Amino acid sequence: MIALEDGFADVIGKAQRGLRLSDTELAEKARVSSQKIRQLRAGELDELALLRVGGVLNLATRALSELAMGEWRPEKVELEGLEQISTRYHDVLVNAYLVWCRKSRLAVVFDTGSDCSELLALAAKHKLKIEKILLTHGHVDHVADLTKLKQKTSAAVFVSSREPIAGAETIEEGKTFKVGALTIESRLTWGHSRGGMTYVIQGLKRPVAIVGDSLFAGSMGGGSVSYEDALQNNLKKILTLPDDTVLCPGHGPMTSVGEEKVHNPFFAGRI
Repeated sequence: MIALEDGFADVIGKAQRGLRLSDTELAEKARVSSQKIRQLRAGELDELALLRVGGVLNLATRALSELAMGEWRPEKVELEGLEQISTRYHDVLVNAYLVWCRKSRLAVVFDTGSDCSELLALAAKHKLKIEKILLTHGHVDHVADLTKLKQKTSAAVFVSSREPIAGAETIEEGKTFKVGALTIESRLTWGHSRGGMTYVIQGLKRPVAIVGDSLFAGSMGGGSVSYEDALQNNLKKILTLPDDTVLCPGHGPMTSVGEEKVHNPFFAGRI
């Protein structure tokens, strides 16, 4: 199982940047030194300082402490009709997903990662026909091998109209796709990127949401465009799904709505 994308230091850094608090401002509000803030962001754990800083940053301190102590990671997800493919893009692992209808053997791919070779091999192994390629957002690590994947499959490509990409048809929130017995609904979950899309899939034994960089196990993508909108979109459009919904992030392991509502420092206790 691949490692969590973020540790407690990453979570603190994302929240601090999102709230636009300087080290001096955060230190004053949390009643710790600016040096202690920098040490926390560097991964040096001081539990009292962590709890004080987490409270100021509107983070769930119990979940933040669990993350810092290594006391939680999501249960491993195994679901027929769903495969996660992780490839290395420079110094990070990035995920793509292969989802298929078990009866028709028709499939859809979500993002490409840095190399679609393993994805294509899995499709061949399962005797699948890839009909569609749905992109969560346009950041290069998620679409790096799009040209090859499109050439190999002749599949139609779709992306948010807020992040147009050459060779892809643009869509709006609420667009619905049918792939065999699967139904896929697009939800705009922007904030990390301008056009971030989550795709909610019905038709497997559990509901599935391909969330891209909107949400990670125990964390979320940085709110580079809008931190507040990233938080609200995740709360309203992802974490309101049924608890057993499998969440498939752009980095890190798969998780579930139920687990994130309890263990994600950004959202625990907020829904």
